[in-house]
Amino acid sequence: MSVAIVRPTPESDAELAFEGALRPKTLAEFVGQAKVRAQLQLLLQAATLQNRTPDHILLAGPPGLGKTTLAMIVAQESGRPLRMSSGPAIQHAGDLAAVLSSLVPGEILFIDEIHRMARSAEEMLYLAMEDFRIDIMVGKGAGATSIPLDLAPFTLVGATTRSGLLPNPLRDRFGFTAHLEFYSEAELEQVLVRAAALLDLPIDRAALAEIAGRCRGTPRIANRLLRRVRDYSLVHERHGLEAVHAALSLYDVDELGLDRLDRAVMDIILTRFDGGPVGLNTLAVSVGEEAETIESVVEPFLVRIGLLTRTPRGRVATRAAWKHFGLSSASSSASVGLFGDDL
Repeated sequence: MSVAIVRPTPESDAELAFEGALRPKTLAEFVGQAKVRAQLQLLLQAATLQNRTPDHILLAGPPGLGKTTLAMIVAQESGRPLRMSSGPAIQHAGDLAAVLSSLVPGEILFIDEIHRMARSAEEMLYLAMEDFRIDIMVGKGAGATSIPLDLAPFTLVGATTRSGLLPNPLRDRFGFTAHLEFYSEAELEQVLVRAAALLDLPIDRAALAEIAGRCRGTPRIANRLLRRVRDYSLVHERHGLEAVHAALSLYDVDELGLDRLDRAVMDIILTRFDGGPVGLNTLAVSVGEEAETIESVVEPFLVRIGLLTRTPRGRVATRAAWKHFGLSSASSSASVGLFGDDL
């Protein structure tokens, strides 16, 4: 008796290559960041005309704005191979030496989260970026010797969300630093129109505009929310603005783009501490999250949209926050929770 082996049905090609398919391949396809695109275009064209490797590039900005995509585009537009790594993966100078010594001439080396590299690796990178050479120490103690190793000319593309953590000697060795800004709603609509076409998702402009207003100025979030709307439309056979409202409500994304954690933080400040001030550690314990998560993920958005201010005494809710959550004053909100009895 033969037994049939049932294998999982593979996802469609579009699903398997979801992230890759949505990434633009050229600067012309890349939406937004017009000034950065123009600067990169000039840098790459000049390098091509002079038949040399492009200058080292530092891409700085919040997560999800396209730093990795731009690194891939630099390699594509310059017609050079791309090697990808990340700062947390380079914890010893030897790790970096192995990567650098294996580069081919003209290769693009992309290091994501470059500010998280080990200090010894950063110091090795100084000489590599400037002179295309590294010194390898052989032996220990008084008998240790330094052996110089020449490297193939390469272009380093570093990406960081916290450029202030980079030491000045490293930051100064980049020939060009690009500061990526948050996207406008109009730019995000363009991102969503392109993504919807690639996903073969029939959706009108009003629905796309609604999504664009809720994705915190970030293309990565825009694509993620669009995918959730697509899933909802597929399962419930509802489309357009109705599907957007229902799907984003299900995933706790409100009209300003606040998610569950954002609202939990604001709930603590507004209803338990009468609008603040509240210290970061107290706030983190109250919502059950790490202080670093509150400080680096939640606070920047709340401050940017004017719902929260940071003072020497702690975090304070603004008048706009009271208005957004339907609370007129601290005294009237003392017994009202944004989540009922859940918190």
